[in-house]
Amino acid sequence: MDIIDAARNINKTHEEDVLARLTTVWGEQLDPEHVLEEYPRPQLKRGNYTILNGYWNYAITASPAAPSAYDGQILVPFSPESILSGVERQLKPDEYLWYERTFSLSSDEYRLLHPEDSVPAASCASSGSGSPQKLILHFGAVDQTADVWLNGRKVCSHTGGYLPFEADITTFVKAGENRMTLRVQDFSDTSFHSRGKQTLKRGGMFYTAQSGIWQTVWMEMVPKNHIRKLYLTPDYDKGEIGLCLTASEETAAPLTIRIYAKEKCIYQGSCRTPDGCSRFEAVLKLSELHPWTPETPFLYGLSLQYGDDRIESYFALRCFTVEPDEKGTMRFCLNHKPCFLHGVLDQGYWPDGLYTAPSDEALIYDITAMQKLGFNMMRKHIKIESARWYYHCDRMGMIVWQDMVSGGDHYSLPLVCYFPTLFPSLSNWIRDSRYKLFGRTSKAGRREWTKECLDTVDHLFNVPSIAVWVPFNEGWGQFDAKKITEKIKEKDPTRPVDHASGWFDQKGGDFKSVHNYFRKLSVLHDARAFALSEYGGYACHIAGHSSVERIFGYRKYNTCEELTSAFRRLIDREVFPLIKKGLSAAVYTQVSDVEEEVNGLLTYDRKICKADGTGPFL
Repeated sequence: MDIIDAARNINKTHEEDVLARLTTVWGEQLDPEHVLEEYPRPQLKRGNYTILNGYWNYAITASPAAPSAYDGQILVPFSPESILSGVERQLKPDEYLWYERTFSLSSDEYRLLHPEDSVPAASCASSGSGSPQKLILHFGAVDQTADVWLNGRKVCSHTGGYLPFEADITTFVKAGENRMTLRVQDFSDTSFHSRGKQTLKRGGMFYTAQSGIWQTVWMEMVPKNHIRKLYLTPDYDKGEIGLCLTASEETAAPLTIRIYAKEKCIYQGSCRTPDGCSRFEAVLKLSELHPWTPETPFLYGLSLQYGDDRIESYFALRCFTVEPDEKGTMRFCLNHKPCFLHGVLDQGYWPDGLYTAPSDEALIYDITAMQKLGFNMMRKHIKIESARWYYHCDRMGMIVWQDMVSGGDHYSLPLVCYFPTLFPSLSNWIRDSRYKLFGRTSKAGRREWTKECLDTVDHLFNVPSIAVWVPFNEGWGQFDAKKITEKIKEKDPTRPVDHASGWFDQKGGDFKSVHNYFRKLSVLHDARAFALSEYGGYACHIAGHSSVERIFGYRKYNTCEELTSAFRRLIDREVFPLIKKGLSAAVYTQVSDVEEEVNGLLTYDRKICKADGTGPFL
């Protein structure tokens, strides 16, 4: 396939095609009564929680008014477009998706939340709690706008399909049965909202749009004065960990901190947080130093007792920088040592769950499979994953480059895809302050995306494995990339930034970042580190394991053996020799096939690894 053929197919849609019903082994084994039950937030973990995944009632309506009846049941947290949801129906921009379920509170639980209310003594045993509790409702992610009601009363609203949100529902609940209702609207690629690779007209490298709840829904009971947010900043050079917590109340409380290494407590300290302040900061010296690397992904345990609130967390001692090597060439460095990032592009799509992996084991499998192929980095491509995925990267030693989610109004594909592919050097002369070219004429859209970008940094700040932030990819909704980089650096000065991955380089960030699928691989010298942030894309269609019969990719191979040979040759003969010439990172496209894009190292159903000769998944 040459450059022109690939360009013509980039946004070609085939509405007459029906995707094959592929499933993963984890989807096939899914128990609807036990869906994604692991604690959803490993770095701020408590013991008293309830997972609300499972069957909910659902309806799709043309009106914002509540439905008079529901259409059936949907398996949360799978979007209605997915196979695992049991619905398999596309939500349109002018439609509304409704969810409903009930949950029960015993009189004992209600009394914990409302000790002042009169509850018959016979039905309420003593809780033993020293203070009133609050009940917090959590949504991991809902695409795209959501309104939440509880027992007929409006609880909250949220816009943004990729970030978590929560609500204090203490005053909304009652003893006995409680009814929760959710209304969702998703404008997909018809608005400026962030959407990633979702499109209502799938084809090529753009995929089925999904909507609604797609990460775990859960609630937890917490003390009235509790930890709301925790920031952990390791200082590798000093052997210290910076700790900052924000609390729900501006009230003094005793705080005990314990740090563990190999299950041994290596630090314990106690103090009392100041009255009239909801923020506490401390810098703690580590008596044992265990640097985090892909080979030795050491995680320290952290326990905090804040008043009646107890949480468990973890952190790692490492630093990510861009520094000159002994010859003056700028390199990505881990713990101040040059570290070549042998990376792979990860779309995070599943044939049966779309954005939602069917299980924790499925997340682990992708990471393990890439490590077996020799990769030490995964570039999470214009999607924010569940916290569980990052946790597995942390503990397994997989470095992460984290993309922001692209958005914007309609942008010209000839400009952002075809032209840079044909004339890569010329694209760097185009300034991204020309908002119309990049689909960014809406000031409200630019403001919303900027907030979501910084909220993403805030949300994922503690993740040890995240090494680089990537705000823009190939000009999709790009704007003011240098200014955005400055904002990211102000929010998080501890990580490098790849400010414009692919092309439309605005001379900012820490990397000269190039995508190259069609030309001989080479290093372009720059004052920044050089990253080949996308390359490869070798396609191989596997009958019975592909969504469609067509092939989209950048070079075609007929068998796994042919692809394996070409893949190894590309890595050994073209990529690795460039390291001594200044290559700092390289990202192969990609982890798995996605719909008609069959350039994955794994098939879309994850049942065959095309690039190592192992054959079917076992």
